[in-house]
Amino acid sequence: MSSLHITGKPGSFVMPPYMRWILSVALFFTVLMSLGRLVLFFAAGSQQNAISDSFPAFWLGLRFDLREVGILALFMLLLGSIKPFRPFDSRFGKMFWRVILSVLSAWFVFFYVVDYLHYDYLYQRLNASALNFLQDAGTTFTMVWQTYAVLRILLLIIVLTIAIIAFINWQYKKNASDTAVYNKKRAWLWGVLIFVLFGAGIFGHAGQYPLRWSDAFSLGNDRLAQLALNPFQSFFSSFKYRHSSYDTKQVEKYYAYMSSYLGVDKPDSLNLNFDRTIIPVNVSNTHPNIVLVICESFSAYKSSMWGNPLNPTPFFNSICRQGVFFDHCFTPHFGTARGVWATITGIPDIELDNTASRNPLIVDQHSIMNDFNGYEKYYFIGGSTSWANIRGLLENNLKGLHLYEQDKYKDVPKIDVWGISDKNLFLQANKVLSKEQKPFFAIIQTADNHRPYTIPKEDRAEFQNVSFPDDSLHKYGFQRNEELNAFRFTDFCFEKFIDAAQKEAYFNNTIFVFIGDHGIGGDAGNMMPRAWTDNGLTCFHVPLLFYSPKLMSPVRHTMNCSQVDVMPTIAGLAKVPYTNKTLGRDLLQVKDTADNVAFVMDHGTRRIGVVLGDYYFTRHLVSDEENLVSIRNNDPLVKSPATDSLRDHLLKVTNAFYETARYLLFNNHK
Repeated sequence: MSSLHITGKPGSFVMPPYMRWILSVALFFTVLMSLGRLVLFFAAGSQQNAISDSFPAFWLGLRFDLREVGILALFMLLLGSIKPFRPFDSRFGKMFWRVILSVLSAWFVFFYVVDYLHYDYLYQRLNASALNFLQDAGTTFTMVWQTYAVLRILLLIIVLTIAIIAFINWQYKKNASDTAVYNKKRAWLWGVLIFVLFGAGIFGHAGQYPLRWSDAFSLGNDRLAQLALNPFQSFFSSFKYRHSSYDTKQVEKYYAYMSSYLGVDKPDSLNLNFDRTIIPVNVSNTHPNIVLVICESFSAYKSSMWGNPLNPTPFFNSICRQGVFFDHCFTPHFGTARGVWATITGIPDIELDNTASRNPLIVDQHSIMNDFNGYEKYYFIGGSTSWANIRGLLENNLKGLHLYEQDKYKDVPKIDVWGISDKNLFLQANKVLSKEQKPFFAIIQTADNHRPYTIPKEDRAEFQNVSFPDDSLHKYGFQRNEELNAFRFTDFCFEKFIDAAQKEAYFNNTIFVFIGDHGIGGDAGNMMPRAWTDNGLTCFHVPLLFYSPKLMSPVRHTMNCSQVDVMPTIAGLAKVPYTNKTLGRDLLQVKDTADNVAFVMDHGTRRIGVVLGDYYFTRHLVSDEENLVSIRNNDPLVKSPATDSLRDHLLKVTNAFYETARYLLFNNHK
């Protein structure tokens, strides 16, 4: 490998030797990582995809590799610029870099060899869950010893490590002995250039968000995604999730209750089967379109459907009276990413310290949306799906998805960090859907009802902001007028969308579904019993509406329900055969609605619980402290044998839903 510099007369613009050495080391490790991916491709069975078909995985993999190489290069550049650590000017620096790079070389070879074995065993790139094997190190070592040629593998690791160290030392000597003269006053320019070059490699994207592991799963093929991943990134991205798992004994303990509640076709406590195959009666030849709107911060007590005197959502209130409206719907948790996850997968996101969408170990999820065979599938968002790695959830699991993000709306300007306005998002979606000739299932995710509460200039004259005194705002759930007007603007956007859709041919054969991604905590005043405010239930209470004037008759339901019930209910309305492996049920086919359960998890306070009947029960995950309140009225619950029995039952139901959700996150594969 040639030394990387520009030769010339003394004082010409020549790269300093230690920077040339850094570039040579970086290039060498980039080549090694690419060769490692090529070995995996041929040796681990990936060749079932042709090289040409796998090119996107190799290209994306190269970008992942450049991230890791960039981190090493910048570490060498910055530390090597400090006088005691200079590799060519300091005896200590020379020894330091020899030791560090020798250790890193051994670490590199070890990682890649273990990564190959891990993939050979589990068809997954190395991730932090492998550390769980160390909990039973004796059994693990015996299995490895009996399965693999361990001594040969150790010899291979030693030989490869020595070869890499030898190359790095050769490059070091080559650059150290180079007599080309460089201008020390201009050397900083080379440093800036290298810093920018590798900084760009670390960021990995020419956009708002950096390159993330989830981009691998946008390839739409699990094997290609695994091929693209870099084992270092895969391991450290999953490190915080290494304890994410489930307790099989706990799942077995509650299996009888959960399988009965969910209506499992063939209960099997040994294999923990939760599959339900749903074949609709009287299947129609006409397939209704589906438009599912996931509404940002659509808190129930702040809206008009529960009589808020500020009347923020008059239009949505009017279509609720024309549709099938559920007024006791709850999200399993607070947060948009968790709400999108629960709605699409049908499983609560019970990850404690981060979102399930960010966990590389559970990115593979079945969604009932995929059972809509013959449907074109769309996802519209005004901004980007790079936040919280939502793109990985969508593109890896929703087959044939047409994903529309801010860059696809060429003629519509961004208004803030969330992209284009919700009004323009709805109108752009309507424009696309009006041209679709096949049945379609479209998801539209809104964002304007969110800080910074932007009202687009183009809409201010027609929309017209309102202003109320602070005492009135606070009394009815709002902190300031900007928040109220953003909520009102959401309603304005709903009206613009329905008005536009009514003019299109698809409208009469479309079921529009609206669900809040989460609520907003706050004082519901006298609009709700005090328990809703005092116990934070306002964070989870959202509207759920199925609206189709030509296909559905109006009715208002008071049964408890959840985001996880949305997909099964949509499939039931569309009369689509589907397989349900999650915690959701078809709300319109439930026989005993009084037993409907809405599971809730407050990640901030570490409490899990359920809404069942007129009661809200929670248990603290750490202290096991329990709390039981009535959500029907303000009457305190008096301790009695009846309330003790109720508490015991709700504790069982809470634990059953929590343990089953933990299990299903890892066992709901496509």
